[in-house]
Amino acid sequence: MTASLTGEQAGHLSRVLRATPGQIYDIVAGGFLYRAEITSVQPDQVVFKLLQELESEASLPVHLLLAVFKFDHMEWAIEKATELGVNQITPVLARRTEKHLSQAAAKRADRWRRIALESAKQSRRTTIPAIEEPVALKSALDSAGESVRILLSETEQDRTIASVLKKAAPDGPSTYALAIGPEGGWTAEEMDLFTAQDWQPVTLGPRILRAETAAISAIAILSSNLI
Repeated sequence: MTASLTGEQAGHLSRVLRATPGQIYDIVAGGFLYRAEITSVQPDQVVFKLLQELESEASLPVHLLLAVFKFDHMEWAIEKATELGVNQITPVLARRTEKHLSQAAAKRADRWRRIALESAKQSRRTTIPAIEEPVALKSALDSAGESVRILLSETEQDRTIASVLKKAAPDGPSTYALAIGPEGGWTAEEMDLFTAQDWQPVTLGPRILRAETAAISAIAILSSNLI
């Protein structure tokens, strides 16, 4: 079996990385991870012989609802969330999202998808997380159908992510949603929306974390309890 890399990525591999026949790479082809050997190199096409299918971890059944915040920090959060294995990311336009960020968010969606793609390749993921179009909080909550819904909240003092998971059904729910607010947190009206749809507020501890730090910390905790 063979697989081909074409276009810009082939050009990068051939010209920048100076790939040559006989080199061995781990590649993703058809949704599977393989060890593969380069058999031919052209400026716009690199052909691989698939030698061995490798084991790869499935994506986490986690849907991250991430309030839009400073774009450079947001990009970092999306990159790391992809590396950690989330399945879906929905950028949320919260009440306290800065106005100019809300207005520009839709134009950033394609860039966020490219970041997720590059991060998935770097971390050898066989799937790329879906990056949805930015939406208002109510729309995001209405479309979130996950079994366990976890909300990071600065007002929660005792309940943790681990304690929520321990109280889940014995067989374990199949999907999880995790909501991270903007700098400044959720408003009282937004908290009411979460409460009405059975989201469970949790704490990450006494320290006040930046949004991107909170997102990565929460995903890592979820991952350690789900694997």
